[in-house]
Amino acid sequence: MWTGAPILEEIKLRFALSLQLAIMATAVGVLIALPLGVAAALKQDTWVDYLARIVSIAGIATPSFWLGILMILTLLVVFHWLPPMVYTPFWVNPWQNLLQLIWPALAVGYRLSAVVTRMTRSAMLEVLREDYIRTARAKGLIETLILKRHALKNAMLPVLTVTGIEFAFLMGGLVVTEQVFNLNGLGLLFVEAVAHRDYTLTQALVLLVAFVFIFVNFMVDLAYAWIDPRIRLR
Repeated sequence: MWTGAPILEEIKLRFALSLQLAIMATAVGVLIALPLGVAAALKQDTWVDYLARIVSIAGIATPSFWLGILMILTLLVVFHWLPPMVYTPFWVNPWQNLLQLIWPALAVGYRLSAVVTRMTRSAMLEVLREDYIRTARAKGLIETLILKRHALKNAMLPVLTVTGIEFAFLMGGLVVTEQVFNLNGLGLLFVEAVAHRDYTLTQALVLLVAFVFIFVNFMVDLAYAWIDPRIRLR
C-alpha cells in the first residue's frame, strides 16, 4: 500500500540483512559469554568473578545503539575511517559486507553476551554443587573432563533458552541500532510500515516475526534432546 511493490520483495532483502546481523551478533555474544561465565563460576568471589560481573552489568546497562555511536566516533576520530554506509549483500561482495556488519554485530553482541554471561555463571554454579560433580571428583577425574562432560552440558539448557530468545528478538527489535549504522532491516521496515499505516505490510511483518520466535523455540527444544539424552529418552 505504501511503496506499491509486492510485500515479498520488500521483506526479502531486509530479512537477509537482519538474519545475517542476528547470526553474527549471536556468535559474538556466545564467544564472549561462555568463557567469561564459566571462568566466573569456577573462580567465584575472586577478581575474575568480579571482573565478569562488571563486564556483564556494563553490557546490560549500555544501549547497543549508544555503543554503536561510540564505535563510529572512535573509528572516525582515531583511525580516520568510517565503515561502509551502503549495504552490500554477502553474495555480492563478502569483504565489503563484513566491513559494514561487523560493527553493529559487536555492539549488539556485547549486550547479548552480558545476558548470556550471567545465565552461564548462575547455571554453572548450580551444576557444580550437584552430587554427581562431587562423585566425579571423588573418582579422581581430571577437572577439565568434569567440566566438559558433566558440568557444561548440564548447564547449557537455560543458556540455550536465553540465547534462542535473544536471537529471535534481534530479528525485529534493532530499530535504533539499524538507524545508527544505516541498515534498512526488518526493525526499521516495521516502524516505517506502522508510520505509513500500511496494514498489509505490518500484518506480514507481525506474522514473520511470530514465526521466527516459534521456529527458534522449536529448534531450541530439539537442541535440548541433543544436549541432554535424558530428555530424548523421556
